Amino acid sequence: MTDHTYELTVTRSFVAQHFLTVPDPGAEGDPHSHQYTVEVQFGGSELGEYGYLVDIDAVEAILDELEGRYRDQLLNDLPEFEGRNPSVEHFARLFGDRVEQALTDPNPDYLQVRMWEDDVSWASHSRHLET
Repeated sequence: MTDHTYELTVTRSFVAQHFLTVPDPGAEGDPHSHQYTVEVQFGGSELGEYGYLVDIDAVEAILDELEGRYRDQLLNDLPEFEGRNPSVEHFARLFGDRVEQALTDPNPDYLQVRMWEDDVSWASHSRHLET
Protein backbone atom coordinates (compact mmCIF):
# COMPACT_ATOMS: atom_id res chain seq x y z
CA MET A 1 0.00 0.00 0.00
CA THR A 2 1.28 3.45 -0.84
CA ASP A 3 1.25 6.55 1.33
CA HIS A 4 0.25 8.89 -1.50
CA THR A 5 -3.18 9.59 -2.88
CA TYR A 6 -2.48 10.14 -6.58
CA GLU A 7 -0.40 8.12 -9.01
CA LEU A 8 0.43 8.74 -12.64
CA THR A 9 2.41 6.42 -14.93
CA VAL A 10 3.87 7.14 -18.36
CA THR A 11 5.32 4.29 -20.44
CA ARG A 12 7.91 4.17 -23.21
CA SER A 13 9.51 1.32 -25.21
CA PHE A 14 12.78 1.14 -27.10
CA VAL A 15 15.45 -1.35 -28.13
CA ALA A 16 18.95 -1.18 -26.66
CA GLN A 17 21.88 -3.56 -26.43
CA HIS A 18 24.12 -4.74 -23.62
CA PHE A 19 26.30 -7.60 -22.51
CA LEU A 20 26.70 -8.79 -18.94
CA THR A 21 30.10 -8.48 -17.29
CA VAL A 22 29.71 -10.94 -14.41
CA PRO A 23 31.81 -14.12 -14.25
CA ASP A 24 30.52 -16.84 -16.55
CA PRO A 25 27.56 -14.94 -18.06
CA GLY A 26 27.08 -17.52 -20.81
CA ALA A 27 25.36 -16.18 -23.93
CA GLU A 28 24.43 -13.00 -21.98
CA GLY A 29 28.15 -12.10 -22.11
CA ASP A 30 27.86 -11.44 -25.85
CA PRO A 31 26.28 -8.18 -27.10
CA HIS A 32 22.56 -8.68 -27.62
CA SER A 33 19.38 -6.60 -27.86
CA HIS A 34 16.37 -6.25 -25.61
CA GLN A 35 13.06 -4.51 -26.08
CA TYR A 36 12.98 -2.37 -22.95
CA THR A 37 9.70 -0.95 -21.70
CA VAL A 38 10.04 1.63 -18.98
CA GLU A 39 7.13 2.62 -16.74
CA VAL A 40 7.77 5.89 -14.92
CA GLN A 41 5.32 6.24 -12.03
CA PHE A 42 4.90 9.35 -9.92
CA GLY A 43 3.00 9.55 -6.65
CA GLY A 44 1.91 12.37 -4.41
CA SER A 45 -0.80 13.55 -2.08
CA GLU A 46 -1.43 16.95 -3.67
CA LEU A 47 -2.40 18.08 -7.17
CA GLY A 48 -1.08 21.24 -8.75
CA GLU A 49 -2.96 24.36 -9.73
CA TYR A 50 -4.53 22.73 -12.80
CA GLY A 51 -5.45 19.43 -11.17
CA TYR A 52 -2.38 17.48 -12.32
CA LEU A 53 -0.02 15.44 -10.21
CA VAL A 54 2.57 15.99 -12.93
CA ASP A 55 2.25 17.38 -16.44
CA ILE A 56 2.19 14.39 -18.80
CA ASP A 57 3.61 16.51 -21.64
CA ALA A 58 6.61 17.41 -19.47
CA VAL A 59 7.16 13.73 -18.62
CA GLU A 60 6.84 12.83 -22.32
CA ALA A 61 9.54 15.40 -23.14
CA ILE A 62 11.86 13.87 -20.52
CA LEU A 63 11.19 10.38 -21.91
CA ASP A 64 11.80 11.62 -25.48
CA GLU A 65 15.24 12.79 -24.41
CA LEU A 66 16.03 9.58 -22.55
CA GLU A 67 14.75 7.41 -25.38
CA GLY A 68 17.08 9.34 -27.69
CA ARG A 69 19.97 8.63 -25.31
CA TYR A 70 19.40 4.88 -24.99
CA ARG A 71 17.66 3.73 -28.20
CA ASP A 72 19.94 1.46 -30.27
CA GLN A 73 22.89 2.08 -27.94
CA LEU A 74 25.22 -0.45 -26.35
CA LEU A 75 24.61 0.35 -22.67
CA ASN A 76 28.10 -0.85 -21.72
CA ASP A 77 29.59 2.05 -23.71
CA LEU A 78 27.68 4.79 -21.86
CA PRO A 79 29.43 6.65 -19.03
CA GLU A 80 26.73 5.93 -16.45
CA PHE A 81 27.38 2.18 -16.84
CA GLU A 82 31.17 2.46 -16.55
CA GLY A 83 32.39 -0.10 -14.04
CA ARG A 84 28.88 -1.53 -13.61
CA ASN A 85 27.30 -4.71 -14.85
CA PRO A 86 24.51 -3.32 -17.10
CA SER A 87 21.74 -5.24 -15.35
CA VAL A 88 18.10 -4.26 -15.65
CA GLU A 89 18.27 -3.30 -11.95
CA HIS A 90 21.08 -0.80 -12.57
CA PHE A 91 19.28 0.48 -15.67
CA ALA A 92 16.09 1.18 -13.69
CA ARG A 93 18.01 3.20 -11.08
CA LEU A 94 20.11 5.12 -13.58
CA PHE A 95 17.05 5.91 -15.69
CA GLY A 96 15.33 7.18 -12.54
CA ASP A 97 18.34 9.39 -11.74
CA ARG A 98 17.94 11.13 -15.09
CA VAL A 99 14.17 11.48 -14.75
CA GLU A 100 14.57 13.05 -11.31
CA GLN A 101 17.27 15.45 -12.54
CA ALA A 102 15.08 16.63 -15.42
CA LEU A 103 11.81 16.92 -13.46
CA THR A 104 10.87 20.47 -12.46
CA ASP A 105 7.33 19.79 -11.23
CA PRO A 106 7.11 20.20 -7.43
CA ASN A 107 3.97 18.09 -6.89
CA PRO A 108 5.12 14.47 -6.99
CA ASP A 109 6.98 13.24 -3.93
CA TYR A 110 7.59 9.67 -5.12
CA LEU A 111 9.11 8.13 -8.24
CA GLN A 112 9.23 4.50 -9.27
CA VAL A 113 10.86 3.29 -12.46
CA ARG A 114 9.87 -0.19 -13.61
CA MET A 115 12.14 -1.40 -16.40
CA TRP A 116 10.93 -4.40 -18.41
CA GLU A 117 13.55 -6.46 -20.24
CA ASP A 118 11.56 -7.89 -23.13
CA ASP A 119 8.22 -9.17 -21.84
CA VAL A 120 9.70 -11.72 -19.48
CA SER A 121 11.12 -9.86 -16.50
CA TRP A 122 11.33 -6.44 -14.89
CA ALA A 123 13.15 -4.66 -12.12
CA SER A 124 12.17 -1.47 -10.36
CA HIS A 125 13.77 1.31 -8.38
CA SER A 126 11.78 3.61 -6.11
CA ARG A 127 12.69 6.83 -4.37
CA HIS A 128 11.18 9.74 -2.53
CA LEU A 129 11.61 13.02 -4.35
CA GLU A 130 12.81 16.17 -2.63
CA THR A 131 10.24 18.95 -2.92
